[in-house]
Amino acid sequence: MQEKTCCVIGYGEIPADRWDCVERELEREVSLALKDGYRTFLVEYRESAGALFAWQIARRRRGYPDIFLELMISQSCEELDRELLLRCSAVKPLRDISRQNYQLSVTRYLIGQADRVIAVCGERADRDTAYAIDYARTMERDLKIIKI
Repeated sequence: MQEKTCCVIGYGEIPADRWDCVERELEREVSLALKDGYRTFLVEYRESAGALFAWQIARRRRGYPDIFLELMISQSCEELDRELLLRCSAVKPLRDISRQNYQLSVTRYLIGQADRVIAVCGERADRDTAYAIDYARTMERDLKIIKI
């Protein structure tokens, strides 16, 4: 059986009044992914949707010991949650990417590896998230969109 891989993208900030709603929607999508047989999860560490997603996967590892969580971190990532790092299966430092091409490279890597893409965005997606959604569609990925 081929391993199923899921990632999350979402490059905008989540407003404080929408945080709980986004968290519930991500939890629902994670539950569906697990039910559909996804066990490999990729995420870029950020203080928004990526952090929420990573924590939800990390907490689920008790019930699903076969979960593989890969956390990607940038060289400029100053504040990392040590507890989250310890719960990850792998941490991939993104050092060899120029600042100019950083977001494009991360987006292509995540979507290139994933079968399912969960996108978190506002009513109007920012430029990076809009590109990621278009790229996921072009790559014919199973795309789930959570509107903030």
